[in-house]
Amino acid sequence: MFSRKKARPKSAELVEACECLEAGDIPGALRLLRAGAETLPLGEVALVVERAAGTAGFDDLRKAAKKLAAAPESAQELYAFGYACVERGLSYLAVPALREALRLHPGALSVVRELVAAYEREGRHGEAVEVLARHESGLADWPDRYLLAYNAIMSGDLALANRHHALLPDPQDEMWIPTRDRQRRMLDRAAAAASVSPLDTHDLRGWQYVMGGTVLGTLSPFGFGAGMTGRYAWFQDSYDQCLQGLLRLKTLLDSAEVRPGSVSLLPDRGSRILGLAAADVLGLPSRPFEPGRQDTVVIAYDLNDLGETDQGAEILGQLLDRVPGQVLHEHASNWTDPPVVTADSVALLHQMTMAPWGEQLRQDEDGEVAQAPADDRSAARIAAEIVGADPTPEEGDGETPADPDDRFAEFAAAVRGTWLRGDRSGLNSSGPVPSSQFA
Repeated sequence: MFSRKKARPKSAELVEACECLEAGDIPGALRLLRAGAETLPLGEVALVVERAAGTAGFDDLRKAAKKLAAAPESAQELYAFGYACVERGLSYLAVPALREALRLHPGALSVVRELVAAYEREGRHGEAVEVLARHESGLADWPDRYLLAYNAIMSGDLALANRHHALLPDPQDEMWIPTRDRQRRMLDRAAAAASVSPLDTHDLRGWQYVMGGTVLGTLSPFGFGAGMTGRYAWFQDSYDQCLQGLLRLKTLLDSAEVRPGSVSLLPDRGSRILGLAAADVLGLPSRPFEPGRQDTVVIAYDLNDLGETDQGAEILGQLLDRVPGQVLHEHASNWTDPPVVTADSVALLHQMTMAPWGEQLRQDEDGEVAQAPADDRSAARIAAEIVGADPTPEEGDGETPADPDDRFAEFAAAVRGTWLRGDRSGLNSSGPVPSSQFA
């Protein structure tokens, strides 16, 4: 327990968090801290973080939290604590500390940059824009104005992003050249997509393309109005859905005038099954994946599943730098845990999925739901079943807008000049800007 000689938190949430730590439940304590991050007293939060960091072995965070607990109104200690939180993946705790440090020390660019890094990691791009815009007169071009343009893109303000990107001079430091080029590609993709897509807050396909160069094949017919906007949460996949995704891939290739000569098969079972089906649907020969093969479609069921295989890490590395004409299609892409490689084409976005050949929930004749065993037939037989499935989309709950094939083809044709021109790495922000000096 906390020593009687030491200060103890008084807030009910923080007392409960302390009890979680006493029980060895660090994740439980952090969940409570996340829930109250914006309102709980920073000095008391620091007491709990000090204890949690000590248990986890994060000595830098423990020391920063201890100093903040002793001086909760010190701009220096607020900054140091926020920086340590960002470094340790606790950006939600960094935000209020860094925001307070900036209030106490207005105009400090080191604090601005760290606060922007914290906002980015929390997906709070609009707030990052607001902070940077408020300090525009003092911004350096690299990284500050770049960060303003980048966060403007990510928050949907393309006019602001284009304006600030146009003001960026060529970077003197060559390390920024790939970053500048990536941002230019994002804006080029936005211009192409905007001709046929609204790029509003509900345009999942449009923004998926702008951010990563991925063309999204299908939209979930459930929960659109509840904020999913075409994403799946828990999803029990089917052979019908697999065929629907492959037919959208065929439409994409035809509309973008991409002419592959083969289908490349990845080694994991799910990708091999889907790859064999894709070869039939596309009318192409199938061959084992080779990183240097040009003019081929590489078929993955789920790239995260591939990464868990013995060869997965090596293959994912090879797929980062794809050769000309090598197109990567992923059927089920996890939007809450994105793979390290960005696919050129994705059939659907999910949070958790059950592959159609794996164990699935089934309803028997009596209406009872039970776990059905996995389909242990050969990959070739399952692939044949996919090819013969029914690709008609589910009706869903009626909230998802109609997504006919001709509209998808129109989107694919509109973006063909900018498709397949990304660097294919997972989309990440620049992260924290290291700084040991508060100034």
